[in-house]
Amino acid sequence: MGEDLDLLANLGVSAYRFSISWPRVIPDGDGRVNQAGLDFYRRLVAGLRARGIAPYVTLYHWDLPQALQDKGGWAKRSTVDAFARYACVVAGALGEHATHWITQNEPWVTTMLGHRDGVFAPGISDWPTAVTVGHHLLLSHGQAMEEIRGVVSDAKVGIGIDCRPAEPASDSDEDRAATRYYDGARNRWFFDPVFGRGYPDDVMRVYVDRGRIGPGVIAKGDMETIAIPIDFLGLNYYTTVTIAAGDDEPAESGPPPDTDPRPGHTDMGWKVDPGGLNRYLRYLNESYAPRSILVTENGASYSDGPDANGVIDDRRRIDYLRSHVGAIAEARAEQVPVDGYFVWSFMDNLEWVEGFSQKFGLVWVDRDTLDRSPKRSFDWYRGLITTGTLTGS
Repeated sequence: MGEDLDLLANLGVSAYRFSISWPRVIPDGDGRVNQAGLDFYRRLVAGLRARGIAPYVTLYHWDLPQALQDKGGWAKRSTVDAFARYACVVAGALGEHATHWITQNEPWVTTMLGHRDGVFAPGISDWPTAVTVGHHLLLSHGQAMEEIRGVVSDAKVGIGIDCRPAEPASDSDEDRAATRYYDGARNRWFFDPVFGRGYPDDVMRVYVDRGRIGPGVIAKGDMETIAIPIDFLGLNYYTTVTIAAGDDEPAESGPPPDTDPRPGHTDMGWKVDPGGLNRYLRYLNESYAPRSILVTENGASYSDGPDANGVIDDRRRIDYLRSHVGAIAEARAEQVPVDGYFVWSFMDNLEWVEGFSQKFGLVWVDRDTLDRSPKRSFDWYRGLITTGTLTGS
C-alpha cells in the first residue's frame, strides 16, 4: 500500500477517490463486521491524509455480498436497509479522516447491465427486476446519506452518476423522439429523482404500458428520501452516442466493436468527444442547478505498453485528457460549478467484463510481476497539476 500511496503523492494529486468493498467489511452483507477489513481502509485513509491527499470514499462500486444476492439482491427492499447499516459502519470507522463520500457509483450499470442485459453481475435479464433494482439503488443512496451525516458531522455527500449524452442521427421527428426517450431512460431516469423531480413522466408511461414496473415498487416517502439534497453531484463521463429511431434502447454492452479502433475512438470503441462533456456540464447546470459538480470519472483506454527502453508513450491518452480538461475549463469559465476532477484511472486495473484487456491507467501494471511503471500521461498530468496549464506532451 505504501508504495502506491507514495506514487500518488509523486503525482501531486490533492484527492484520491477509491471504493470500499462491502463484502470485505460485512461478508454476509448485514451481520458480523470484519474488523480486519475495516482496519485496511483505516490504514488507507490515514496514509492518504499523511501525504496531504484527501480521501473520497465510494461506498458501492457493484460488489454486493453474495449472501444478500442469494436472498434476492437489490431487487429486495431489505438490501436497502442493509446498505444503510453498512454505510453507518464505514462512516463510523473512517469519518475521522474522510469527509467526502459517494454513496452509489453508476447505478445505471448495476440496473441495466446487471439486471436487464445480464452481462454484468448478477447476470439477470428481466426488465421489471431491473427497474425495481434501479429504484432501490437510488433509495439506498438517500438512506445512506442520512446515516453518513448522522455519524460524520462535517460530511460532504453525493452520488456518482454516469451519463451518455445523445444526439439524434438526423433532424427527423422520429430520430428526435427516439433520442428524447433514450435520454430519459439512460440519463434523466437517474438524475431527475436525485434532484427532486421524480421519475420522468415520458419514460414512466412507457414502462407502465410495457409492464416494466409493477405496483408497489415505489412506496410512500421513497421519492422524498431519494431527493434529500446532495452536497455535490459526481459525474462520470466518457463518450457520447448518436440515436436513430429504433435504437433508443441500445444494450451498451458486450466487447468493444473494434479490435483496431477507428480514428477518433478509444480502444473501448468509444467516440472521443470533449465537446460532449462541455455541453453536458452546461446542461446539468441549467437543468438542475447543483451546488457543486465533481467529474468523478473521465479517461480513456489505450493499449500502449512499454517500448524496448521501458517507456510507455501513451500520447493518445494525453490528447484525450488535455481536450477533456480543457472542456471543463471552458464550462467553469461559463460559471458551471465544477469543483473537482478525477482521472479514471490511477493505474491499470480490472475493467469488469473486459478483464485486464482494457488499460485506462496513468500507471502501467505488469500483470506477471505487479510492478508499477508510470506512463508519459502520468508525467503530463503531474505537470498539469503543478503548472495549471494544458501545454506540453
